[in-house]
Amino acid sequence: MKRFLAVACFLAALGLAAAHAVLPDEVMADPAKELRARNLSRELRCMVCQNQSIDDSEAPLARDLRLLVRERIAAGDRDEEVIDFLVARYGEFVLLKPRFERQTLLLWLVPPLLLIGGGFAVWRRTRRLGTDESEAGNRPLTADEEARLSALMAGETAPEQPPSGRPAASRISAS
Repeated sequence: MKRFLAVACFLAALGLAAAHAVLPDEVMADPAKELRARNLSRELRCMVCQNQSIDDSEAPLARDLRLLVRERIAAGDRDEEVIDFLVARYGEFVLLKPRFERQTLLLWLVPPLLLIGGGFAVWRRTRRLGTDESEAGNRPLTADEEARLSALMAGETAPEQPPSGRPAASRISAS
């Protein structure tokens, strides 16, 4: 039981450490402004970690960006103005969720188009395979196949058919 509690406490501490990258000296006095800063920080990419928001990252650059966001909010900038300032300074890459613009059109449209194209290809393939199998099942038997089937049904052993479909004697004489 003690071991279980120790593991649970360790996992809880590990989860809390990642969630609280914002240091106490960064927190704004006004809770409403701090909430805005935290929300904006969750939308901005850490340029060092690249797959983390600056709110989650402990990198020095992420700290600088968090402080910059708080400075801009304290100066009276709206959320859009803060984002525009950071995009102008660091480029679109600073946004975790890129804007839907002409430059990012491929980024937004290629994944759904690939998904639709893949679904269409799978649909055509299954449709084609289903047609081929149904045509093969509806084909009438040849005379040789009917004779072999009759012999099998009567309990006799049917003569082996060579791979070429011709009787063995004709194959020998043909060579």
